[in-house]
This record gives sequence, C-alpha cells and structure tokens, in this order.
Amino acid sequence: MEWQIWFAGILFLIVYAFIISEKIHRTVLALCGAVLLVLLGVLTQHEAVGFIDFNTIGLLFGMMVIVGITSKSGVFEYVAIRAAHSTGGNPMKIMIALSLITAVASALLDNVTTVLLVVPVTISICSALEVNPVPFFIAEILASNIGGTATLIGDPPNIMIGSATGIGFMDFVVNLGPVVAVILTVTLILLKLIYKKRLETSEENKARLLAMDAESAIKDHQLLKKSLVVIGLVILGFFLHQYLHLESATIAIAGAALLMLVSRSAPEEALHSVEWSTLFFFVGLFILVGGLEKTGIIGGMARQGISLTQGDVTLTAMLVLWFSAIASAFVDNIPFVATFIPLIQEMGQIGSMNTGPLWWALSLGACLGGNGTLIGASANVIVSGMAEREGHPISFLGYMKIAFPLMIVSIIIAMIYLLLFFL
Repeated sequence: MEWQIWFAGILFLIVYAFIISEKIHRTVLALCGAVLLVLLGVLTQHEAVGFIDFNTIGLLFGMMVIVGITSKSGVFEYVAIRAAHSTGGNPMKIMIALSLITAVASALLDNVTTVLLVVPVTISICSALEVNPVPFFIAEILASNIGGTATLIGDPPNIMIGSATGIGFMDFVVNLGPVVAVILTVTLILLKLIYKKRLETSEENKARLLAMDAESAIKDHQLLKKSLVVIGLVILGFFLHQYLHLESATIAIAGAALLMLVSRSAPEEALHSVEWSTLFFFVGLFILVGGLEKTGIIGGMARQGISLTQGDVTLTAMLVLWFSAIASAFVDNIPFVATFIPLIQEMGQIGSMNTGPLWWALSLGACLGGNGTLIGASANVIVSGMAEREGHPISFLGYMKIAFPLMIVSIIIAMIYLLLFFL
C-alpha cells in the first residue's frame, strides 16, 4: 500500500534526524521506530525478525565476550605500553601506529573484531598520556573500514559480493589492495594535518608512560595463554569458515563459549562486558532498513539510478560507486549491497555489459562509504558505543565533520583508480 511506503520513508528520516540531534539515545530511537513498523502493519513480526542479520549480531556478541574475558589478563595494557615505547610516547605517532595496526588487522580478520581489540588498548594509552582519545577512535574507525575493503573477509559487503559472484580472496587483494594502500596513506596524512595541534602531551606524561614496565601489566599469565589460544583458533576459523560451511557468528560464539569454559569465567561476569545497547541498536536499525526494503524504497532508488546510465559501463560503474558510497554513509551497507547484487547480475544477463568493474565499484563504494557517518558501518557503531561507556562520547556531527570529507576524498581516489585500470 502507498501509505506504507510513505510511512516507512518518513519514519526512517525522523528517527535519523533524532539520532543526529542526540537528544534521545539512538538505541531507544531505533527500537521505537522498529516497533512502530510492526504495530502499524508495515512489517509482520515474522518479517521484522527476518530482516535482523543475526550473523552480525552473533559475531559482535561472541567477540565482545572474548575481548571482555581476555582484557582481564592485562594483555591490552601490555600492548599499549609496547606501542608507546616504540614511538617514544608521541601521541601523533601512536595514533598513526594504531591506525596502521587496525587497517592490517581489519584486512586479515574483520573490522568489527579488530576495533573490539584495539579500542581497549587505545583507552589505556590515552589515559596514561592524559590526551583526548576521540581523535584516536575516529582514526581507527576510518582505518578499520579502509583496511577491511582490501580482502574478501574484511567487510560484510565483500563477503556478500564474493559469495554471489565466486570472486576469491586473492582477487580482492590483487584488485583492491593497491588502491586501499593509497587511500589509507592519504587519509593518515590528512588526519595528521587535522589533529597535529590537538594531540600534545607533557614530557612528564611521556616519561611516565615510557617508565611503565610492560611485563608487569600482565595480571594473569594462565588466562592470557588460554585467551591467546582461543583467539588464534577463532582467527583460523574466520579464514576457513567458507570451507567449513560455517557462518562467522558460529565461529565467534563457539570461541566465546570455549573461552568461558577453559577460563572458568562466571557467565554473569562474562556477559557484563557485552555492549547490549549497541546490539539492540543494530536490531532496531536492521528492522527500520527492512521497512525501506519491503516497501521497495531501496530497490526503487537503485533501479532508478541505474536506468539513468542507459547501459554504459563507465557511467554505470561511476553511479554504483558514488550512489553506494553516499547511501552506505546513511544506511547500513549490508541490506543496501543485498539489494544491488541481483540488479548487477540482471544487467549482466540482459545485455552484453561487462559487470567486472561494477563489482569493484560496489565494494569500494559500500565499504568506504561506511566511513561517512557514525552509523554507516558496524565498526563505527561499536567504537561509538565503547567510547560512550568509557566516558568519551563521539558526537554524530563532530564525527561527520571530520569523516565525511575524508570519505569523499577516498571515493575520488577510488574513482580515478577504476577509470585508469578497469574502465
């Protein structure tokens, strides 16, 4: 019905406007919006539950439990002190070092797991140096999404594209690795220019940090050994999950259950480390976007955009790149990519269009576009939730002022890359 289309679209815009205003907590807004869609019959309860990506929820839950238990060993403080020693305690150098670590780890693991591991380290370092951790968080969000773009397993959109097309792990590395390296370098240079006067600390703080003994930070060696073994198994599981025919959430929850078992952690204590408000924000957001999907708003926008190019590969690739980038900044990129995949496949079947460049355009647009706002990608929401809990909230507009222009720069670089090497 037409009223449902209008209602779903206007409700999404109202919820989004209130999220930007930050007058009401985003989790409350997302859940209220989701419930309204069901109460007024736009979605049935069964449909609403069907739109929730439980693989994402399960992956987040499992990794939150693993990180929560592991943190009790003191390993994050150990890494923080080691990182500080290697950079002489310079906050800017530490930010760049942590961003590089985040980008590489996001390519090899996935960006959500990476930020769950890196943020506690960042908080420890910034606390010792008495500097504001928000610039570090923003740099790590950007680095996680950029790094995750380079591989099949780094970001959910790439997993979906690879699954639908048969594009392999090394195909992503060879075709997207070079441009990701350039984008990461340019982004870090620009971040250095933006924050160079804001990341300063006293020589006393540097000296105090450098005087800290890394070894003494380890509080429980037995727990550390058990945690590292489980994390190693989970990482191996992420590499092999396609061959094992297991979802990444299954691997993460299995790792969490195993670590609770071998560490003899009380379930209440382990579950206390889970960012429940973040998980339920995702639940509400998935249902809200599901409303846009069911009423045909996302599909209609995508089809209308593609029809404008009249089958020209170059124009279509540019439209896919920019449309997916801007849309992914404001709408979670998982349902967006799920809508675009059959459209691109259909274009390849109907005409003689070479769809190869379109897949790379979709991957670059969806993954990099997620950097545009605080709710553009899973990693952004996770870091935001953890930062808020530690007393360092990242404002929606404050993040967007820094990240959105940097996202546009990354898409311009991606556009030039596609034009030079694929079009």
